[in-house]
Amino acid sequence: MTTTLSQRLSAELAGLRDSGLLIRPRVLEAPQRARTHVGGVDVINLASNNYLGFADHPALKEKAAAYLREWGAGAGAVRTIAGTLRIHEDFEEQLAAFKHTGSALVLQSGFTTNQGVLGTLLQPGDLVVSDELNHASIIDGLRLTKATKKIFKHADPADLGRVLSENETDGLKLVVTDGVFSMDGDIAPLDRLVEVARKYGAVTYVDDAHGSGVLGEAGRGTVHHFGLQDSEDVIQVGTLSKAWGVVGGYAAGHADLRELLINRARPYLFSTGHPPAVVGALSAALDLVQQEPEFMERLWANTRFFKAELARLGFDTMGSETPITPVLFGETGAAFEASQRLLHQGVFAVGLGFPTVPRGLARIRNIVTAEHTRDDLDQALAAYERVGREMGVIGG
Repeated sequence: MTTTLSQRLSAELAGLRDSGLLIRPRVLEAPQRARTHVGGVDVINLASNNYLGFADHPALKEKAAAYLREWGAGAGAVRTIAGTLRIHEDFEEQLAAFKHTGSALVLQSGFTTNQGVLGTLLQPGDLVVSDELNHASIIDGLRLTKATKKIFKHADPADLGRVLSENETDGLKLVVTDGVFSMDGDIAPLDRLVEVARKYGAVTYVDDAHGSGVLGEAGRGTVHHFGLQDSEDVIQVGTLSKAWGVVGGYAAGHADLRELLINRARPYLFSTGHPPAVVGALSAALDLVQQEPEFMERLWANTRFFKAELARLGFDTMGSETPITPVLFGETGAAFEASQRLLHQGVFAVGLGFPTVPRGLARIRNIVTAEHTRDDLDQALAAYERVGREMGVIGG
């Protein structure tokens, strides 16, 4: 008998419920800030990617409103037909100058950027070597290509060299890595990875979603952090939705990269351009991070304080090097229970378990921001201490 739609939906949802993996997103009832409202309660927000506090910043809202009034509510078409406004290209020039690259192109999201760029660059006969912990958008983007796909051990230049040495090709060789890994908060050893890639004639592709606005001079990202910003054999992609507080994705690199993507990247070719208000807010974000270094200074001061205090209390933060600060609870049920207990104490921090992270490594992922005050962090740490002692994660 043919499966009905109702049967399929019911069976899939039942499977998720039975395995404890059914997601029911929390709904924020106030703007995305260091403090927000969830379930009618004022909470300290440790769950967002709003690193610099830009999502509700007056400068972004003001420029978004100005672009809305001048340019309208929408782009009205895909970029290649009639949807490229002057402000789109102005922002892309601003972004390329910020990244110190020959060109930049903005796409609809970080996820679609990986699909579009990887799908454009890689052809049959090419070799792509990907870090085993790369983001899902990279994995899905690679699935759409017909290149030969290989994996190297996480952040391991020696293993990258082994894989490249064992897989010769006359086609393009591409090494793909996150700049900052979103679950563990560690930084890719990009200087050593690029050195190995160059030894074997490979191009390095860096997804800097969690590095842009966080690392490098004025938040220029992981590539700049390692002094590789002038390298034509390094491609940078990322999001405009985390530190920049808005939405979108970008690709920045070789001067010809932009033109090829305009002609071949399917998400770009078949999606409407960003609304003017989005472009205005993004432009304001890039201006703000360069004009006011205090945002990054506060972000890192808060990060150092929060990590040090968690360690003092006895929590395992899994070697994180960035504002992404996981707290290890082990089993999925324990991480989810801790998240619920923290929420009852006024701290919004989300538990992550298998299959998002490996079995036995369930954690709560915290992200402090430039907007958090010391009082916010003290209250959050006090809540963590109470919950950790109640659950036996730290000593009593």
